[in-house]
Amino acid sequence: MTRVGRVRSETSAGWRSFVRRRTAVFFTFFFPVILIVIFGALVRTDPGGGGLFAEPPAYYVPGYLAVVVLFTPLSRMGSEVARHREGNRFEKLATTPLTRGEWLLAQTVVNAVIIGLASLLILALVIVLTGAEIAFSPLLVPYILVGVVCFNGIGAMLGSYTDSQDGAIAASNAIGLPLLFLSETFISLEQLPGWFEPLVNLSPLTYFARGVRAATASDAATSTVAGLDPALANLGILTAIAVVVFALGARSIPRTD
Repeated sequence: MTRVGRVRSETSAGWRSFVRRRTAVFFTFFFPVILIVIFGALVRTDPGGGGLFAEPPAYYVPGYLAVVVLFTPLSRMGSEVARHREGNRFEKLATTPLTRGEWLLAQTVVNAVIIGLASLLILALVIVLTGAEIAFSPLLVPYILVGVVCFNGIGAMLGSYTDSQDGAIAASNAIGLPLLFLSETFISLEQLPGWFEPLVNLSPLTYFARGVRAATASDAATSTVAGLDPALANLGILTAIAVVVFALGARSIPRTD
């Protein structure tokens, strides 16, 4: 079997495994919907009024998308790797030609499809419930794909180094929640202490949020890099991080080749 065939076969198996878990399917799509309803439709934004939601509705689009781009790979990939370890499945995979990188790539494709569908739902709900004026850009697609690759790599490392599925999920929440709110998603840089800015710049999600905001809201204030288009500049930084993290994630998986 060729490499493409191996990845396709593992992707198909991963997809069937996901759709059989109805609880996972439900919360993958339900959790971001709840956030949009609470923050976007009930609390609402108050541009110019100060406080947490002081920006226009379109400002928070990256935050809503980040819920699935961040949490789904971290939790699903972390628990999947931990589950394979506990069930000695990597030892069984070692008898096949499938490599660690191919296995992780297949799981990444599954997550990309799941998150792509969830992102379409999120964007539709944001427009309907919050009235956000979004300038759709073709760059949204690579941002979501590269974000999935990046956080899939982190999820693989969490699943490889934690001691159980519960530990992997706990670690993903412990890492994901601070990243979600402290990466220029729901809280702007101006609302944080000045000394915290270097830490914000260490988060891969920061470049996702800045780039998506630049691609969807033309009037948003977004950091630039050497005069480059902020949407392209942040995508370049996120891509470089994703390549490194994915390689580390593949290397951390117990050997299957």
